[in-house]
Amino acid sequence: MPQASPTERAAKRIAARLPPLLVAAERVADTVSQGLHGRRRVGQGDTFWQFRPYEAGDSAQRIDWRQTAKTAHPHIRETEWTAAQKVWLWRDATASMDYRSDLAAMTKRERAELLLLAIAILLLRGGEHVGLISGGAAPSNDRTTVERLTAGLMGRSPSVVWRDTSGGAPESAETEGDLPPARPLPRHAQLIVASDFLAPLAAVNDALRGFAARGVHGHMIQILDPAEEILPFAGRRRFEGVEDDGAVLIRRAERLRDGYRHRMEAQRAGLAAIARRLGWTFLTHRTDHAPETTLLALHQALSAPPGGRPW
Repeated sequence: MPQASPTERAAKRIAARLPPLLVAAERVADTVSQGLHGRRRVGQGDTFWQFRPYEAGDSAQRIDWRQTAKTAHPHIRETEWTAAQKVWLWRDATASMDYRSDLAAMTKRERAELLLLAIAILLLRGGEHVGLISGGAAPSNDRTTVERLTAGLMGRSPSVVWRDTSGGAPESAETEGDLPPARPLPRHAQLIVASDFLAPLAAVNDALRGFAARGVHGHMIQILDPAEEILPFAGRRRFEGVEDDGAVLIRRAERLRDGYRHRMEAQRAGLAAIARRLGWTFLTHRTDHAPETTLLALHQALSAPPGGRPW
């Protein structure tokens, strides 16, 4: 058997050090990137994009008189938006996110981390700046950003804290609950929140409304295990809470199915209503489904800010 070359051996050593999460996220991002068309959009850049006919409401200063003379109709010269977005990520890391039934291959937390890291890779490739809401540093786009995001999502940096500029004591990310903590994010920043969103709707609304009030545009991703949606259990079952919720013994679990599904549908409808009121987007994802579809939808949502305003 031929021996591996020094280059091959070095490549294997590097690959062995890469966390499985990063490898999987790169694969998912590569799959989705094949269907994307870049990040070009109208805005205040210097790079020419296209001419379009003049419309009522356009400033006369934006008319390109040379193109207008050629076509005999007023035309506007549009440029490509070149300012990088600042995108913040947050995922629910409470015990309920560690649930995995026999119908799924990974936990809700693992899928949340995969989706967030994959969207971060796509955004970084497009020139955007990405960071974790629980980290102390601002979003960045240097060669170490992916490694820092991976370590932060996997909980490898427990010393990373939020630096409170008001002079108060820094708060560790370990203390966060099932909803993102209030943070003074910059106006026009984007925030991606991945959670099972099983908290009371009033609590969800209160936690996210503060971000929206500061001009932050957000994207909610509800991640559920298939068993949480369809309740496939039957017969005598003992259900135990994972967050000090106690336990309950059900003699015929199948009798709960219709009422349970109704409650889950109501929860989802309430979350969608919250997103509409805030001007945010709302996506749902099941851990037994491929991540690529949700990732593509999320990328499209990030590329289409509300009201056509580029940022």
